[in-house]
Amino acid sequence: MTGSDPPPASRRLPSGVHEAVQPGCALLRLETTESREGVLDGAWWPQSRDIGAELPALLSALTEYLGPVTRVGLDAAAWEGLPTRIVVEGRVVHVDSFPVGDDTVLITRGDQDVFSLLVVPPHATPQAAHAAMAQAVRAGNITQGEQILIDTGSGQAPQD
Repeated sequence: MTGSDPPPASRRLPSGVHEAVQPGCALLRLETTESREGVLDGAWWPQSRDIGAELPALLSALTEYLGPVTRVGLDAAAWEGLPTRIVVEGRVVHVDSFPVGDDTVLITRGDQDVFSLLVVPPHATPQAAHAAMAQAVRAGNITQGEQILIDTGSGQAPQD
C-alpha cells in the first residue's frame, strides 16, 4: 500500500471490477461508481449451489477489494450445506441464514457496512448472466434482483 492509498476501513467499491473469482469459475462484478446509489452493489455468478465450494473464493476476492468481510447473509433454502462460519485468509466470517431470496447475498464489512450482490443462478446461460450482471452494476439501478433475473432470462432453468 502506498501513502496515497486509503486505509482498508475506508475503501470504496473499485471502478470497473469484473473478473473471474477463480480462473474458469464464478464471475464477480462490482458497481463501477463510488456513490453506491443503486439497489445492488454488484453481482456474482457462482458455478454451483455448493456454498462450501463457492463462498471461499468469493470472500477472498471481496476481501482483496473491500477489506476484511465479517458476515455473509444467504438464503439457506437456496444453497447446499450452509455452514454457520467459514475461515477465509485466517479470519472467521460468520454466515447467517436469512429469507433474503436466492437472488441476493449480503456481505458485511466491519460492523455495519453492508453490500448487496445479485446472485445469478449457476444454470444461467452466459449471455443472460452477463446481461443480469451488467444491469445489477449499472449506476443508479433501482431494479430489484428478482426482477433483473426475470428481465434477462437468467432465472429460467435451461430447457432440455
